[in-house]
Amino acid sequence: MKYPLKRLQDQVIVITGASSGIGLTTARYAAKRGAKLVLAARNEKALKQLTGELAKCYGCQSIHVVADVGKEKDVRAIADAALKRFDRFDTWINNAGVSIYGRIEQIPVEDQRKLFETNFWGVVYGSIVAVEHLKQHGGALINLGSEVSDVAIPLQGIYSASKHAVKGFTDSLRLELEQEKAPVSVTLIKPAAVDTMYVAHAKNFMDVEPKLSGPIYAPELVADAILIASQYPKRDIFVGGAAKFFSSAAHYAPRMMDKFLENFMFKRQLTARPARAAGEDALHQPGTGTALQERQGQESHVFTSSVYTHAVTRPKSAAAAVLAAGLIAALVWQLLRPARSR
Repeated sequence: MKYPLKRLQDQVIVITGASSGIGLTTARYAAKRGAKLVLAARNEKALKQLTGELAKCYGCQSIHVVADVGKEKDVRAIADAALKRFDRFDTWINNAGVSIYGRIEQIPVEDQRKLFETNFWGVVYGSIVAVEHLKQHGGALINLGSEVSDVAIPLQGIYSASKHAVKGFTDSLRLELEQEKAPVSVTLIKPAAVDTMYVAHAKNFMDVEPKLSGPIYAPELVADAILIASQYPKRDIFVGGAAKFFSSAAHYAPRMMDKFLENFMFKRQLTARPARAAGEDALHQPGTGTALQERQGQESHVFTSSVYTHAVTRPKSAAAAVLAAGLIAALVWQLLRPARSR
Protein backbone atom coordinates (compact mmCIF):
# COMPACT_ATOMS: atom_id res chain seq x y z
CA MET A 1 0.00 0.00 0.00
CA LYS A 2 1.35 3.42 -0.96
CA TYR A 3 1.13 6.63 1.02
CA PRO A 4 2.32 10.12 0.11
CA LEU A 5 5.71 10.95 1.58
CA LYS A 6 7.25 14.39 2.02
CA ARG A 7 9.87 15.95 -0.20
CA LEU A 8 13.38 15.48 1.15
CA GLN A 9 13.81 19.17 1.96
CA ASP A 10 10.71 19.03 4.16
CA GLN A 11 11.78 16.00 6.16
CA VAL A 12 13.40 15.24 9.50
CA ILE A 13 15.43 12.06 9.03
CA VAL A 14 16.89 9.75 11.67
CA ILE A 15 20.01 7.81 10.63
CA THR A 16 21.69 5.18 12.78
CA GLY A 17 25.29 4.21 12.12
CA ALA A 18 25.84 7.76 10.85
CA SER A 19 29.55 8.14 11.60
CA SER A 20 30.93 6.16 8.65
CA GLY A 21 30.11 4.25 5.48
CA ILE A 22 26.58 4.21 4.11
CA GLY A 23 25.15 6.14 7.06
CA LEU A 24 27.69 8.92 6.65
CA THR A 25 27.19 9.12 2.89
CA THR A 26 23.42 9.22 3.35
CA ALA A 27 23.71 11.99 5.95
CA ARG A 28 25.82 14.14 3.62
CA TYR A 29 23.49 13.52 0.67
CA ALA A 30 20.40 14.33 2.72
CA ALA A 31 21.96 17.45 4.23
CA LYS A 32 22.96 18.73 0.81
CA ARG A 33 19.34 18.34 -0.32
CA GLY A 34 17.88 20.27 2.61
CA ALA A 35 16.75 17.66 5.12
CA LYS A 36 17.03 18.09 8.87
CA LEU A 37 18.91 15.23 10.51
CA VAL A 38 19.12 13.23 13.71
CA LEU A 39 22.44 11.38 13.62
CA ALA A 40 23.14 8.41 15.86
CA ALA A 41 26.26 6.31 16.45
CA ARG A 42 28.53 5.24 19.29
CA ASN A 43 31.35 7.68 18.47
CA GLU A 44 30.54 11.03 20.09
CA LYS A 45 33.61 12.84 18.74
CA ALA A 46 32.79 11.84 15.16
CA LEU A 47 29.15 12.85 15.52
CA LYS A 48 30.09 16.30 16.84
CA GLN A 49 32.45 16.80 13.91
CA LEU A 50 29.79 15.67 11.48
CA THR A 51 27.07 18.00 12.75
CA GLY A 52 29.54 20.88 12.51
CA GLU A 53 30.54 19.88 8.98
CA LEU A 54 26.94 19.64 7.77
CA ALA A 55 26.04 23.02 9.25
CA LYS A 56 29.09 24.68 7.69
CA CYS A 57 28.82 23.06 4.25
CA TYR A 58 25.06 22.90 3.76
CA GLY A 59 23.45 24.99 6.48
CA CYS A 60 21.92 21.77 7.74
CA GLN A 61 20.02 21.68 11.01
CA SER A 62 21.12 18.49 12.74
CA ILE A 63 21.57 16.99 16.16
CA HIS A 64 23.54 13.95 17.28
CA VAL A 65 22.75 11.25 19.79
CA VAL A 66 25.37 8.87 21.16
CA ALA A 67 23.68 5.50 21.10
CA ASP A 68 24.32 1.77 20.90
CA VAL A 69 21.37 0.48 18.86
CA GLY A 70 21.68 -2.91 20.55
CA LYS A 71 20.23 -1.24 23.68
CA GLU A 72 16.54 -0.40 23.57
CA LYS A 73 16.89 2.55 25.95
CA ASP A 74 19.51 4.11 23.68
CA VAL A 75 17.21 3.76 20.67
CA ARG A 76 14.33 5.36 22.55
CA ALA A 77 16.69 8.20 23.46
CA ILE A 78 17.23 8.83 19.73
CA ALA A 79 13.48 9.23 19.18
CA ASP A 80 13.11 11.39 22.28
CA ALA A 81 15.90 13.70 21.08
CA ALA A 82 14.31 14.00 17.63
CA LEU A 83 10.91 14.89 19.08
CA LYS A 84 12.41 17.35 21.56
CA ARG A 85 14.42 19.20 18.90
CA PHE A 86 12.19 18.96 15.84
CA ASP A 87 8.79 17.84 17.20
CA ARG A 88 8.74 14.94 14.73
CA PHE A 89 10.64 12.71 12.38
CA ASP A 90 9.46 11.68 8.92
CA THR A 91 11.92 8.94 7.96
CA TRP A 92 13.79 6.52 10.21
CA ILE A 93 16.76 4.66 8.70
CA ASN A 94 18.05 1.58 10.55
CA ASN A 95 21.53 1.42 9.06
CA ALA A 96 23.94 0.44 11.86
CA GLY A 97 25.59 -2.93 11.33
CA VAL A 98 28.78 -4.96 11.70
CA SER A 99 30.14 -8.29 10.48
CA ILE A 100 32.32 -11.17 11.68
CA TYR A 101 34.65 -13.20 9.45
CA GLY A 102 35.42 -16.81 10.26
CA ARG A 103 33.89 -20.26 10.31
CA ILE A 104 30.83 -20.43 12.53
CA GLU A 105 32.39 -23.01 14.86
CA GLN A 106 35.30 -20.63 15.55
CA ILE A 107 33.19 -17.70 16.70
CA PRO A 108 32.40 -17.36 20.43
CA VAL A 109 28.69 -17.25 21.19
CA GLU A 110 29.10 -13.91 22.97
CA ASP A 111 30.38 -12.37 19.74
CA GLN A 112 27.55 -13.91 17.77
CA ARG A 113 25.07 -12.46 20.25
CA LYS A 114 26.69 -9.01 20.05
CA LEU A 115 26.42 -9.01 16.26
CA PHE A 116 22.72 -9.88 16.53
CA GLU A 117 22.20 -7.16 19.13
CA THR A 118 23.43 -4.60 16.60
CA ASN A 119 22.27 -5.99 13.26
CA PHE A 120 18.94 -7.53 14.25
CA TRP A 121 17.81 -6.16 17.60
CA GLY A 122 18.97 -2.68 16.59
CA VAL A 123 16.57 -2.91 13.64
CA VAL A 124 13.79 -4.30 15.84
CA TYR A 125 14.15 -1.58 18.47
CA GLY A 126 14.45 1.14 15.84
CA SER A 127 11.47 -0.12 13.87
CA ILE A 128 9.19 -0.39 16.88
CA VAL A 129 10.14 3.05 18.18
CA ALA A 130 9.81 4.60 14.73
CA VAL A 131 6.44 3.00 14.02
CA GLU A 132 4.99 4.29 17.28
CA HIS A 133 5.43 7.80 15.90
CA LEU A 134 4.97 7.19 12.17
CA LYS A 135 1.61 5.43 12.62
CA GLN A 136 0.24 8.70 13.97
CA HIS A 137 1.93 11.08 11.56
CA GLY A 138 2.92 9.08 8.47
CA GLY A 139 6.35 8.54 7.02
CA ALA A 140 8.95 6.00 5.97
CA LEU A 141 10.79 3.24 7.79
CA ILE A 142 13.89 2.06 5.92
CA ASN A 143 15.85 -0.99 7.06
CA LEU A 144 19.23 -2.01 5.71
CA GLY A 145 19.32 -5.63 4.69
CA SER A 146 21.80 -7.08 2.21
CA GLU A 147 22.10 -9.37 -0.77
CA VAL A 148 22.82 -11.96 1.95
CA SER A 149 19.27 -11.46 3.19
CA ASP A 150 18.46 -13.88 0.36
CA VAL A 151 21.64 -15.93 -0.12
CA ALA A 152 24.02 -16.95 2.66
CA ILE A 153 27.77 -16.87 2.17
CA PRO A 154 30.49 -18.86 3.94
CA LEU A 155 32.89 -17.20 6.39
CA GLN A 156 30.19 -14.65 7.25
CA GLY A 157 27.52 -17.04 8.46
CA ILE A 158 26.42 -15.03 11.49
CA TYR A 159 26.19 -11.83 9.45
CA SER A 160 24.15 -13.69 6.81
CA ALA A 161 21.86 -15.06 9.52
CA SER A 162 21.29 -11.58 10.94
CA LYS A 163 20.38 -10.16 7.54
CA HIS A 164 18.00 -13.07 6.87
CA ALA A 165 16.40 -12.20 10.20
CA VAL A 166 16.15 -8.52 9.26
CA LYS A 167 14.35 -9.47 6.05
CA GLY A 168 11.86 -11.72 7.84
CA PHE A 169 11.18 -9.11 10.47
CA THR A 170 10.82 -6.26 7.98
CA ASP A 171 8.52 -8.20 5.64
CA SER A 172 6.29 -9.29 8.53
CA LEU A 173 6.10 -5.80 9.98
CA ARG A 174 5.14 -4.41 6.56
CA LEU A 175 2.28 -6.90 6.26
CA GLU A 176 0.94 -6.03 9.68
CA LEU A 177 1.10 -2.29 9.03
CA GLU A 178 -0.55 -2.62 5.63
CA GLN A 179 -3.32 -4.80 7.05
CA GLU A 180 -4.22 -2.09 9.55
CA LYS A 181 -3.78 0.62 6.86
CA ALA A 182 -1.12 2.45 8.87
CA PRO A 183 0.36 5.35 6.84
CA VAL A 184 3.89 3.93 6.99
CA SER A 185 6.04 2.96 4.02
CA VAL A 186 8.39 0.08 4.94
CA THR A 187 11.39 -0.52 2.68
CA LEU A 188 14.17 -3.10 2.83
CA ILE A 189 17.37 -2.01 1.08
CA LYS A 190 19.49 -4.94 -0.15
CA PRO A 191 22.90 -3.82 -1.37
CA ALA A 192 25.58 -5.94 -2.98
CA ALA A 193 29.12 -5.55 -1.61
CA VAL A 194 29.78 -1.86 -0.93
CA ASP A 195 33.07 -0.01 -0.50
CA THR A 196 32.62 1.21 3.08
CA MET A 197 34.50 0.60 6.34
CA TYR A 198 32.76 -2.79 6.48
CA VAL A 199 35.91 -4.94 6.46
CA ALA A 200 37.82 -2.60 8.76
CA HIS A 201 35.00 -2.77 11.31
CA ALA A 202 34.45 -6.54 11.09
CA LYS A 203 35.85 -8.86 13.74
CA ASN A 204 38.12 -11.43 12.14
CA PHE A 205 38.84 -14.98 13.33
CA MET A 206 40.86 -15.98 10.27
CA ASP A 207 44.63 -16.08 9.89
CA VAL A 208 44.60 -13.54 7.07
CA GLU A 209 42.84 -10.25 6.43
CA PRO A 210 39.46 -10.60 4.72
CA LYS A 211 38.27 -8.66 1.71
CA LEU A 212 35.04 -7.95 -0.11
CA SER A 213 34.15 -10.20 -3.00
CA GLY A 214 33.16 -8.28 -6.12
CA PRO A 215 31.29 -6.84 -7.79
CA ILE A 216 31.71 -3.91 -5.38
CA TYR A 217 29.61 -0.76 -5.53
CA ALA A 218 30.04 2.80 -4.23
CA PRO A 219 28.16 3.84 -1.06
CA GLU A 220 26.62 6.75 -2.97
CA LEU A 221 24.41 4.26 -4.82
CA VAL A 222 23.02 2.95 -1.54
CA ALA A 223 22.50 6.46 -0.18
CA ASP A 224 20.63 7.41 -3.33
CA ALA A 225 18.36 4.35 -3.03
CA ILE A 226 17.67 5.14 0.62
CA LEU A 227 16.71 8.73 -0.11
CA ILE A 228 14.46 7.66 -2.98
CA ALA A 229 12.68 5.28 -0.60
CA SER A 230 12.26 8.15 1.87
CA GLN A 231 10.21 10.04 -0.74
CA TYR A 232 8.56 7.30 -2.81
CA PRO A 233 7.18 4.12 -1.21
CA LYS A 234 9.18 1.06 -2.26
CA ARG A 235 8.81 -2.49 -0.97
CA ASP A 236 12.49 -3.31 -1.40
CA ILE A 237 15.42 -2.11 -3.48
CA PHE A 238 18.39 -4.16 -4.62
CA VAL A 239 21.43 -1.92 -4.94
CA GLY A 240 23.59 -3.23 -7.76
CA GLY A 241 22.56 -5.70 -10.42
CA ALA A 242 24.80 -8.26 -8.72
CA ALA A 243 22.56 -8.23 -5.64
CA LYS A 244 19.50 -8.98 -7.73
CA PHE A 245 21.33 -11.66 -9.69
CA PHE A 246 22.59 -13.54 -6.62
CA SER A 247 19.17 -13.34 -4.97
CA SER A 248 17.43 -14.66 -8.10
CA ALA A 249 20.01 -17.39 -8.65
CA ALA A 250 19.69 -18.56 -5.03
CA HIS A 251 15.90 -18.70 -5.44
CA TYR A 252 15.73 -20.47 -8.79
CA ALA A 253 18.90 -22.58 -8.67
CA PRO A 254 19.82 -23.04 -5.00
CA ARG A 255 22.08 -26.09 -5.42
CA MET A 256 23.93 -24.50 -8.31
CA MET A 257 24.46 -21.40 -6.18
CA ASP A 258 25.66 -23.59 -3.30
CA LYS A 259 28.27 -25.15 -5.57
CA PHE A 260 29.38 -21.75 -6.84
CA LEU A 261 29.76 -20.42 -3.30
CA GLU A 262 31.59 -23.55 -2.13
CA ASN A 263 34.05 -23.41 -5.02
CA PHE A 264 34.69 -19.69 -5.21
CA MET A 265 33.45 -17.67 -2.23
CA PHE A 266 36.00 -18.93 0.29
CA LYS A 267 39.10 -17.78 -1.58
CA ARG A 268 37.41 -14.65 -2.94
CA GLN A 269 37.13 -13.32 0.62
CA LEU A 270 40.76 -13.90 1.57
CA THR A 271 43.83 -11.73 1.12
CA ALA A 272 47.48 -12.72 1.50
CA ARG A 273 47.98 -10.22 4.32
CA PRO A 274 48.32 -11.46 7.92
CA ALA A 275 45.36 -10.69 10.15
CA ARG A 276 45.45 -7.50 12.19
CA ALA A 277 45.90 -7.57 15.93
CA ALA A 278 42.82 -8.50 17.93
CA GLY A 279 40.70 -5.61 19.12
CA GLU A 280 40.98 -3.44 16.01
CA ASP A 281 37.34 -4.00 15.09
CA ALA A 282 34.03 -2.31 15.84
CA LEU A 283 31.99 -5.21 17.17
CA HIS A 284 32.03 -4.27 20.86
CA GLN A 285 33.22 -0.67 20.60
CA PRO A 286 33.38 2.12 18.02
CA GLY A 287 35.97 1.59 15.29
CA THR A 288 39.31 3.25 15.93
CA GLY A 289 40.66 5.58 13.28
CA THR A 290 37.79 4.95 10.85
CA ALA A 291 35.30 7.64 11.85
CA LEU A 292 33.96 9.99 9.17
CA GLN A 293 35.25 7.75 6.38
CA GLU A 294 32.78 6.74 3.71
CA ARG A 295 35.09 4.32 1.90
CA GLN A 296 37.89 1.98 2.82
CA GLY A 297 39.26 1.82 -0.72
CA GLN A 298 39.43 -1.34 -2.80
CA GLU A 299 42.09 -2.91 -4.97
CA SER A 300 39.40 -4.12 -7.38
CA HIS A 301 37.07 -1.92 -9.43
CA VAL A 302 34.26 -0.11 -7.59
CA PHE A 303 31.12 0.50 -9.64
CA THR A 304 29.76 4.03 -9.33
CA SER A 305 26.56 3.32 -11.24
CA SER A 306 24.05 0.50 -11.67
CA VAL A 307 21.71 0.32 -14.65
CA TYR A 308 19.50 -2.11 -12.77
CA THR A 309 19.10 -0.01 -9.63
CA HIS A 310 18.62 3.20 -11.61
CA ALA A 311 15.86 1.53 -13.61
CA VAL A 312 13.90 0.12 -10.68
CA THR A 313 14.10 3.30 -8.59
CA ARG A 314 12.94 5.68 -11.33
CA PRO A 315 9.20 5.32 -12.11
CA LYS A 316 9.66 6.76 -15.61
CA SER A 317 12.38 4.27 -16.52
CA ALA A 318 9.99 1.48 -17.50
CA ALA A 319 11.91 0.52 -20.61
CA ALA A 320 15.17 0.46 -18.71
CA ALA A 321 13.56 -1.62 -15.97
CA VAL A 322 12.40 -4.20 -18.51
CA LEU A 323 15.87 -4.30 -20.02
CA ALA A 324 17.52 -4.67 -16.61
CA ALA A 325 15.09 -7.43 -15.61
CA GLY A 326 15.84 -9.18 -18.89
CA LEU A 327 19.56 -9.07 -18.23
CA ILE A 328 19.09 -10.55 -14.76
CA ALA A 329 16.81 -13.27 -16.16
CA ALA A 330 19.41 -14.10 -18.81
CA LEU A 331 22.14 -14.45 -16.20
CA VAL A 332 19.97 -16.72 -14.05
CA TRP A 333 19.07 -18.77 -17.12
CA GLN A 334 22.75 -19.31 -17.84
CA LEU A 335 23.19 -20.57 -14.30
CA LEU A 336 20.20 -22.87 -14.60
CA ARG A 337 21.18 -24.47 -17.91
CA PRO A 338 23.89 -26.81 -16.56
CA ALA A 339 21.56 -28.01 -13.81
CA ARG A 340 18.82 -28.85 -16.30
CA SER A 341 21.13 -30.69 -18.64
CA ARG A 342 22.18 -33.24 -16.03
